[in-house]
Amino acid sequence: MALDLVIADAVLAGREGRWSVGVEGGRIAVIAPEIATEVPPVAADGRLLTAGLVECHIHLDKADILDRVTIAEGTLGEAVRETAQAKAQFTEEDVFRRASRVAELAVLNGTTAIRTYVEIDPRAGMRSFNAIKQVKAAYAHLIDIQICAFAQEGLSNEPETEPMLVAALEQGADLVGGCSYTDPDPRGHISRIFDLAERFGVDADFHVDFNLDPNNADLPEIVTQTERRGYFGKVACGHVTKLAAWPKAEVTAIAKRLAQAGVGVITLPATDLFLLGRDATGLVPRGFAPLMALRAEGALTAVATNNVLNPFTPYGDANLMRMANLFANVAQLSRDADLEAAFAMVSADAARMMGRPYGIAVGAAADLVLLDAVSPSDAVRRVAAPVKGWKRGRLSFERPAALLNR
Repeated sequence: MALDLVIADAVLAGREGRWSVGVEGGRIAVIAPEIATEVPPVAADGRLLTAGLVECHIHLDKADILDRVTIAEGTLGEAVRETAQAKAQFTEEDVFRRASRVAELAVLNGTTAIRTYVEIDPRAGMRSFNAIKQVKAAYAHLIDIQICAFAQEGLSNEPETEPMLVAALEQGADLVGGCSYTDPDPRGHISRIFDLAERFGVDADFHVDFNLDPNNADLPEIVTQTERRGYFGKVACGHVTKLAAWPKAEVTAIAKRLAQAGVGVITLPATDLFLLGRDATGLVPRGFAPLMALRAEGALTAVATNNVLNPFTPYGDANLMRMANLFANVAQLSRDADLEAAFAMVSADAARMMGRPYGIAVGAAADLVLLDAVSPSDAVRRVAAPVKGWKRGRLSFERPAALLNR
């Protein structure tokens, strides 16, 4: 068989034993225990081969700006305020440089697809959007980048933002997003984002309910609008930390509605843990959405990075295995099945959140990553290092093993 690439002796999730994967023309052509071919095989040596990690919630435009902000309170309000001041000075070249660094880190950490938000408003103008479009084009051979035109600062309070979102959608943005907690009219904000999504036939993505006050939640309104508009399976919600303060029965009830409407929930553990619970005088809450309870009712859930080296998250390296491990630690997961769920939340389920096909199957795109693990649960437990990756069958990165001098 004439093949471009063969990866031999690999572990594939959901399949017993070890397998070889053959690639031709950028797509998987054959999966078998052994493949006879003249191509020298890449030896997986019993490691886990996956279709790659998927980052469904990250902000490339405002990454790596600690040198131009002040963090004194560590609160959400301060993060929004400091970043708003900083982004007024962003240039296209500056955003391209910083976003490129993070995109490269994501590739090196085994990520094959990203959804990034780009803030578009009177402060940022279209500069960040133009820069991220350039990053998307420059790195297309290494990673797929979805661009969400995002209204971070609200709409009713800044009416000039909406026509800018329209312009971004006309110029190639893949979807539209809003932030209901920064708008004086949260319900109106949600409705207007849905209107734009329907107008352009794209998905809607919301940052919502980002505090630990159980009252005045916007999530039910998003679910209601999804149901009324028939927008099933095209809506994602990030943070949603209010759910951590809800009684179990209410969480179960909203989880059932989320599952029926196909509204996904993404937790951002590094950010949510850093910003929330600071006003507690004791027993500081974990402060992130109860994904396992939502998942138990069939809701789509994912784990993502959110921010890297800025006031929202003053650390990070775009490493989704680290995020999955952090989530598993804080959610107190130990069973293999639960750790496999955590792995799915940074891979297959995150891909579903983005509306992307995913998996290792004949005919699928050969976007592949070899992890130094023997199973998905093992990968989460040990924050497995990526060894090699391929984008459409071409080598995208390799990380030689560390050598111990005995």
